Amino acid sequence: MASYLQIHDDEKGYDLDLFCVPRHYEKDLDKVIIPNGLIMDRTERLARDIIGDMGSHHIVALCVLKGGYKFFADLLDYIKALNQNSDKSVPLTVDFIRVKSYCNDKSTNDVKVIGGDELSNLSGKNVLIVEDIVETGRTMQTLLSLLSKCNPKMVKVVSLLVKRTPRSSGYRPDYIGFEVPDAFLVGYALDYNEYFRDLSVRIAILTRRRRTK
Repeated sequence: MASYLQIHDDEKGYDLDLFCVPRHYEKDLDKVIIPNGLIMDRTERLARDIIGDMGSHHIVALCVLKGGYKFFADLLDYIKALNQNSDKSVPLTVDFIRVKSYCNDKSTNDVKVIGGDELSNLSGKNVLIVEDIVETGRTMQTLLSLLSKCNPKMVKVVSLLVKRTPRSSGYRPDYIGFEVPDAFLVGYALDYNEYFRDLSVRIAILTRRRRTK
């Protein structure tokens, strides 16, 4: 079972006044629950674990857009640092896919995969899927089912966040950064209707949902 850092339901978090929060978001947020430094430390450890498990193979890192791009970039920076500073290194290439399962703040049963016609290029490859958050797990299960038809050699999934929710299908990624409460989270490229992606250095709980596209 994947190890992770658990953020408890009663986590007090950190007051917004302790951080440089954009003024236009101050009234929308409740508190910061994962500061940037903690994200970076956990991401570095995930990179080490991934290289330890997959480091003897060429890895195709598949970023799930849009929310995963920040975590993806930081994770790959740590993997590249390990490649440069250790005796064990692995060739690394990248690809991107977009998966949509949300309407406003609600997860839907309608999972849309954009770019799936290009996944045939992953046949025989060792694939690392990089995701920002797993909630019910159904979106990832749909993507994994699609990928399996392309006959990759190996597929591993790393998610920065996994949400504790009664709606979960029971799916768990191979690598997990944090297990988090069943709240709507924004920041570090996680969004609400495309807002809050520029809240890039921390993860906060969204309390007011007045922002719509």
